[in-house]
Amino acid sequence: MAGERYVALGLATARSTWFTNVARWATVGSIPLEFVKCINVEELRARLASGRPFSAVLVDATTGDVDRDLLDLASTQGASVIVIDDGRGGRDWLALGARARLDPDFDRRELLDALAQVSHMIGGATALTLDDRAGQPEPEGRGHFISVTGRGGTGASTVAMAIAQGLADDDRYAGQTLVADLRLDADLAMLHDARDIVPGVQELVEAHRSGRPSGDDVRRLTFEVVNRRYRLLLGLRRHRDWSVLRARALDESLAGLQRCFRFVVADIDPDLEGQDATGSAEIEERNLLARSAAARSDIVVVVGLPGLKGLHGLVRVVDDLRAHGVEPARILPVVNRAGRNQRTRAEIRRTFAELTSSGDSTRPVEGPIFVPERRGLDELHRDGGRLPSAIAAPVVGAVHALLARAEARPDAGASEPARIAPGSLGSWFDEEAG
Repeated sequence: MAGERYVALGLATARSTWFTNVARWATVGSIPLEFVKCINVEELRARLASGRPFSAVLVDATTGDVDRDLLDLASTQGASVIVIDDGRGGRDWLALGARARLDPDFDRRELLDALAQVSHMIGGATALTLDDRAGQPEPEGRGHFISVTGRGGTGASTVAMAIAQGLADDDRYAGQTLVADLRLDADLAMLHDARDIVPGVQELVEAHRSGRPSGDDVRRLTFEVVNRRYRLLLGLRRHRDWSVLRARALDESLAGLQRCFRFVVADIDPDLEGQDATGSAEIEERNLLARSAAARSDIVVVVGLPGLKGLHGLVRVVDDLRAHGVEPARILPVVNRAGRNQRTRAEIRRTFAELTSSGDSTRPVEGPIFVPERRGLDELHRDGGRLPSAIAAPVVGAVHALLARAEARPDAGASEPARIAPGSLGSWFDEEAG
């Protein structure tokens, strides 16, 4: 079509020779290219999100801004990322999501060949472009992901530790079970009397930001809890550190934990609010840890307390999980510090069933199960001792039963329809009349 040309964004350091060369080729018309130079990665992100169609993004690896989130953003906007790198760093950009790599001394012909292979010209209508990585299966050996949540004071963190201890008591899973602290106010370092505060989840996400660390590298970011036979990933050092996390890098980090461990038990916050509910992108980013873990989980254990207020809080968290897209079959409610009176327990079950049915009897949330009150837990946490089997046994038994049931379902692995954000699959663009 007449008037078609490539439209590319560019980001590089001030001394990048290729950046100047491409701008000159575009200006004199020696290649069919409109080149838009960006002064920083924030401008690059803003232009990608503006709705204007772009063929490609040319970005210099030396800027340090090339990571999974930038590559994913470009891909969702239909732009192919070409990384300019001399290859001496040994980084596999194609595995991260880039479409091509060029040496810094590339000429016009090499640039045009790369653009022709991985991108499209702009003019008339631009074909709908999908992310090539969408729908790819997880690598073999994917471990089970179990999230544990509950309001403050319910003992959810202790239950998470008890679950991991119970799973690791099986010799097959000793050393293959991890407790990950994914709360904004991380307490597991204190509950394990950890002397160190690094490494932790921040270092894990940074390691996955522009690469895929090996299993040994991931394990080196965790600590061994000898008495309980599991390993521990420390959480954020400060509440405000959530702001350094990025969605794609975090998602790849959680997948990396599943590749490395047979069971990942994540302690997460109950707050799952996102932009759809609040209109605030910042709230969704703040809750990224909990939202990402809950969506990935094979089972979400929800911990509450007996009594009117405790049961109300338990039901609220269960409802929030269902609104977040967690199927009822994946939710395991637990009443902690429960009395042993069977009549009282039966009343709690009946009330819980009534409050969570919401008129949908075809998809009930089963349970809850009960964990009895145990004294002396503070001393056990302080001394690093083993948690009582009375805490671990009922929950671990229910976890195994739910996992077995999920694997036996005919539709195991099938996902329910997901909500699609407008524009997230690409779009058709009409070129403005020149």
